[in-house]
Amino acid sequence: MERPHDFVERLEKDMSLKILLYLEDPYDLAAVSGVSKSWRRFVIENGLLKQLCLKLWPDLSKIIDVDELIDKPKRDDISTLDIPSFLTRDHRVFSLLSYGLTSFPSNDQIKDAVCASSTDRYPDERIENTLMEDQLETTYWSSGGEADQTVPETLVYKLAADLCLISEIHVQPYQAFTEPLDPTYSAEAVRFCMCHRRSPLKLSDSSAAQSYDDDMFMWTYTSPEYPMAQTSENQRFRLPRPILCMGGILKIELLGRAQNSYIDGLYYICVSHVQAFGRSLGPLFEISVIDDTGCCIVNRIYGVPSVRNEIDDRRCCYCCY
Repeated sequence: MERPHDFVERLEKDMSLKILLYLEDPYDLAAVSGVSKSWRRFVIENGLLKQLCLKLWPDLSKIIDVDELIDKPKRDDISTLDIPSFLTRDHRVFSLLSYGLTSFPSNDQIKDAVCASSTDRYPDERIENTLMEDQLETTYWSSGGEADQTVPETLVYKLAADLCLISEIHVQPYQAFTEPLDPTYSAEAVRFCMCHRRSPLKLSDSSAAQSYDDDMFMWTYTSPEYPMAQTSENQRFRLPRPILCMGGILKIELLGRAQNSYIDGLYYICVSHVQAFGRSLGPLFEISVIDDTGCCIVNRIYGVPSVRNEIDDRRCCYCCY
């Protein structure tokens, strides 16, 4: 029976779509899908949650397909609506994506150091030093020395998951208190890139000794260039928008050398600490990158107890699991 105030049933489809597309929060759209069966059908059949996700996070447009692995959902409240399975699957996956991209706390997402373009004295000045939480005055990474101040350096890190939303990166240059005038070996500028691997990446205790090769990766995002202060303070660089890294690799490009060493007169860049702040969707999803543009297939993983319990507590979407 038609309800007198149900605009979804009374209005033309295009008008109902126009009204619901004004919603800007995935939680609001999830709430709409729980109002009634007709509203839920309308939201799912028209892929409204997916459309909103693509609007809020344009990087999700690289997802060309989604799948669900292990323990398919047993709830039948959606299946009784007689909606094509690929639409209900997309709705569940993008519901959980939106939950992860908005609800998880923002924290440091760097998991491992991969390699540096050069290292002055390995292993004492290796890239792993930049991830140590208890920083010492003598703990840092140092590049090799160069007479040319324009030679850049590169630090590559593995993020906590193949799907991470990164919004801010911190870089702390190293100050050499053991040298005359306590010089700071900061770069003149910094730039950030995110990517996926061309082939499986093998990390080991000697990963800092690996020679950097740009062909190991396919870079899908490059940030603007940010000037760096010539101080040892922890410098914070906020990206123009939160970037969804689909591939789990972060590259930090250190551009220009400002300080030479009194010992040999060569220019160095040294970094004490690096952090990348954002959200990880690792427990919930894994991705399969299928081409060099970063297009990928996203697999939703079931059976993650801690995350499932959190979802049960928050009730992020009436039909997201």
